[in-house]
Amino acid sequence: MLTDAQLAIVKSTVPLLESGGEALTTHFYQMLMRDYPQVRPLFNRTHQASGDQPRALANGVLMYARHIDRLEALGPLAAQIVNKHVAVQIMPEHYPMVGDCLLRAIREVLGAEIATDAVIDAWGAAYGQLADILIGAEQQQYDAKAAAVGGWRGARNFIVARKVAESSEITSFYFRPQDGGALLDFQPGQYIGMRMIVDGEEQRRQYSLSAPLNVPGQPPQYRISVKREEGGKVSRQLHDKVNEGDVVELFPPSGDFALAAGDKPLVLISGGVGITPMLSMLDAALTTGRTVHFIHAARDGRVHAFRRHVEELAARHPQLRRFFCYERADAQQAEQQPDATGHIDRALLQSWMPATTDVDAYFVGPKPFMKAIKRYLREIGVPEAQSRYEFFGPAAALD
Repeated sequence: MLTDAQLAIVKSTVPLLESGGEALTTHFYQMLMRDYPQVRPLFNRTHQASGDQPRALANGVLMYARHIDRLEALGPLAAQIVNKHVAVQIMPEHYPMVGDCLLRAIREVLGAEIATDAVIDAWGAAYGQLADILIGAEQQQYDAKAAAVGGWRGARNFIVARKVAESSEITSFYFRPQDGGALLDFQPGQYIGMRMIVDGEEQRRQYSLSAPLNVPGQPPQYRISVKREEGGKVSRQLHDKVNEGDVVELFPPSGDFALAAGDKPLVLISGGVGITPMLSMLDAALTTGRTVHFIHAARDGRVHAFRRHVEELAARHPQLRRFFCYERADAQQAEQQPDATGHIDRALLQSWMPATTDVDAYFVGPKPFMKAIKRYLREIGVPEAQSRYEFFGPAAALD
């Protein structure tokens, strides 16, 4: 249990660590990867190289420390962390490894004169409290998923039942359990974890579930739709080497970015492969008769996945309005023309929104796209609490 003196020490040193944030982040991560190679599969190498993953981890710890005497101020951060951890199967034994490197990094970044034994003891107690909170919450999720109908714990073998090219760079993979058992249902918008060996190294990733579990005329199955990233080890492995009939290991569905029940008009806004969680949200919303405005931005028609699917849904459901914006149009693809070209700006977004600003809005895409959409929604008048988003990768500030 943290003492009042330790609370005061932690809060007083947060600004010092934030001012040297990049040095702390870099040093901490280098030690973690070097001294505890067993945790490497838990982190995306691309996000490590860009600095996004180290920054997100360090920023999460510092935000916790900043609000250590009023943890309720963290809002949804704790739930987001727990869901990400569950998706890649973070275990209690991983926490001491991170804690060891964090404390050593604090000592070395601040220096022994500032990072005294009392400071290190206080941070050790603070990190121990955080670890206990997360381990407890994660254990509850693991237990609940294992006990639910169709649920399981850890990795489960799935057969690739179908592999379908959706655009020039996005391919869908349909998975059915090798054991023939039932499947755990999921909330529209959630993702699933995957474990794969690539070039002799274990890799773990999360991919949004892009279709309902139960589709008429088909057995229950999971579908993910993956963009082939040139620098992505796992995405290239999936696109180039994983075929129908192959077996992959999946972890149970997770994630707190999920479609909430409601009767307000629903606005789904996506950029690029950000369309994937929106598809399961769209299918679920249409079964309720809810008004939906589906807005998607892509570079061009060749990379735009699921256009025909969305148009077929719009033809069957008059409450669905769909709008497509391409950076550039292709005159040779007359049937693939967008509703607008260039980038979505505030005026264009507003023209595609419902007449009311009392809507539920969800958006996913590249970070610059998300920053713009978040600002436009706020300027248009959509309440902040009704504007929700998800990051494909480490979380970052959009404001």
